[in-house]
Amino acid sequence: MVLADLTAGAVADAERRALTRPMSEVERDALARPAAKDALAFLAPADRVKIIAEVKRASPSRGALAEIPDPALQASLYETGGASAISVLTEERRFGGSLADLEAVTARVTLPVLRKDFIANRYQVLEARAAGADLVLLIVAGLDRRVLEDLFGFVTELGMTPLVETHSADELEVAIDLGAPLIGVNARDLTTLELDRDLFGRLVERIPDSAIKIAESAVLTPADVTHYRSAGADVVLIGEALVTGDPVATLTSFLEA
Repeated sequence: MVLADLTAGAVADAERRALTRPMSEVERDALARPAAKDALAFLAPADRVKIIAEVKRASPSRGALAEIPDPALQASLYETGGASAISVLTEERRFGGSLADLEAVTARVTLPVLRKDFIANRYQVLEARAAGADLVLLIVAGLDRRVLEDLFGFVTELGMTPLVETHSADELEVAIDLGAPLIGVNARDLTTLELDRDLFGRLVERIPDSAIKIAESAVLTPADVTHYRSAGADVVLIGEALVTGDPVATLTSFLEA
């Protein structure tokens, strides 16, 4: 099961980091940070689609995508191109990311920044805030309900915004029960890595108007953005297409779609 392996690896890496940077130290650094940006204000529904642009070197489904020697520069290009928020992959083993990438990006851009990783404990949430993240990804399929509820509350308590990711009607109900302000529907099944491009369209009517609707994965062309926007997406999260081409030109074409 891919998701279980990714989550276990991310937790093991966090436990390794905790040996040299104990939780008390990370908490101190997290609480010393300026207040997180209001991601909901940046991503609020508008007359055109908004984009979360992702700094992503690789993925389990596609392998290596781009070296990205300067993630902060990549993110600044996204900001120039009109992105509304930045996502930074910090998972090390399969995505080639790091907390250093997150810190570099949050120091450079004025947009809210998402820590995208396989978050399963409070230590990882504190790491996100200590590195300057404004949002934290919580994947329903990867978390026990009790743990999900605890992390959702902890992210909110720290002033950040949780992005709750789903891949089924049942998972969507969990996100709604939580009162998630940002609900993502990932076209990719993280347990098998298979894609279902039309999943968002089938589930979107279940998402309450109180939540911002985010479509994730299967975006390579402007037509893909149009597909999601027509289905009701307020926001589209895009990674691969932006790291494998000219990020500013690509973003412009997507926003004009």
